[in-house]
Amino acid sequence: MAKPRIYITRPLPEPAMRMLEGAVEYRMWDREDEPVARESLLREVVDVDGVICLITEKMDAEVIDRMRRSTVIAQVAVGIDNIDVAAATRRGIFVTNTPGVLTETTADMGWAILMATARRVVEGDKFTRSGRWKTWELMGFTGQDVHGATLGIIGLGRIGAAIARRARGFAMTILYNNRRPAEALGAEVGARYVSLDDLLRQSDFVMVSCALTAETRHLIAERELGLMKPTAVLVNIARGPIVDQRALYRALVDRKIWAAGL
Repeated sequence: MAKPRIYITRPLPEPAMRMLEGAVEYRMWDREDEPVARESLLREVVDVDGVICLITEKMDAEVIDRMRRSTVIAQVAVGIDNIDVAAATRRGIFVTNTPGVLTETTADMGWAILMATARRVVEGDKFTRSGRWKTWELMGFTGQDVHGATLGIIGLGRIGAAIARRARGFAMTILYNNRRPAEALGAEVGARYVSLDDLLRQSDFVMVSCALTAETRHLIAERELGLMKPTAVLVNIARGPIVDQRALYRALVDRKIWAAGL
C-alpha cells in the first residue's frame, strides 16, 4: 500500500520529523527563516494527501481548490484565521489545529510583555545601550505599578485563564469579558465578568487574548480606546487585527492611553 504524500511548509522540530520518517512521503520547504513562496505553495499542494502548515501561509480558496486529492490541512498553531475553513469544508478537507500546546508559554510571554511595558524595560535598555545614561534620576523610567492594579482580560479561554492565575500572584483585581460568562472558570481564577465597556473603563492593564473572528476584528478601535484610562496599558497577545492599528497609533500619539505592548 502506498504511503500518504504530504507537503510541509516549514521544517518542523526534530521529534516531529522523526515521527513522519517512514510513515509518509513528504516534500518540504526547507528554509526556516522565511515563509514558503506563494508560487511554490500553489504548485506543491496539487498532488498531496495533506498539508502541514503554519500561520504564515495563506490557505485561501485559491490554494484549497488546487488540493484535489487532499483530506487534511494540519495547522501548527491554535488559531486558524489564515485558513479558509469554508472552502476546505466544501472540498471535504479536515482542518486541524494544536490547542493547549503553547498555553502556558503564551501566557508567560504575555506576562513578560505586560511587565516590560509597565516597567519600561525595553526603553531603559535602549537608553542605556545608546550611551545616553549619565546618572540616576528620581523619576527616570518609573513606569506603572503592576502589583495591586486592575487587570482586564478580553477572552478568558485557556490562555486568558493562565494569565489570570499569574495576576493573582501580583494581588491584582481581575476582570474579564467573554461572549458569555464563564462562571466556573472565572471563580477558579478569581476573575469577575463585566461588560467590555466597563472592563475598558476600570482596568489599569487590558490584555487581549481572544480569537480573531469576523466579530472580533477591530474589537478594540477608536471608541474602545477612548474608554480606557489615560494611564492604562493595552497588551495584545492575540491576532493583530483584533486591534485597529491606526486607532491605536492615534491613541498613543494623543496620549489617550499610556502605552501598548504588542
